[in-house]
Amino acid sequence: QLQASGGGSVQAGGSLRLSCAASGFTFRDHAIGWFRQAPGKEREGIVCIATDEGHTFYTDSVKDRFNISIDAAKNTAYLQMNHLTPEDTAIYYCVGAQNGLFVVTAAQLLGVMRSTSYEYWGQGTQVTVSS
Repeated sequence: QLQASGGGSVQAGGSLRLSCAASGFTFRDHAIGWFRQAPGKEREGIVCIATDEGHTFYTDSVKDRFNISIDAAKNTAYLQMNHLTPEDTAIYYCVGAQNGLFVVTAAQLLGVMRSTSYEYWGQGTQVTVSS
């Protein structure tokens, strides 16, 4: 299971840090990432990391603003979100997949994260950015 936390409301230009804690499995050889879904829009995969190798994928809209990291000892991933804009307003979902390097490499090659690649989905956490 994945437990997401850290959402909230912030003004444009502000920052938030989301956390994703895993239980029932360890982070070894997994991909951990985040999808988000804004009102009226399709779900979008924004970032993922291969827990063993550290390889990452960021979608263009968050590159250079968001940073994913993991604390393997705590079985927890973090998403630091900076320079937030109203377009970042969405429900954010933490996700996990086995064979992390394969999953992240696929995202890098395709330029998109495929939701079907992820076996584990946490509950969403709301992020609201006001202008």
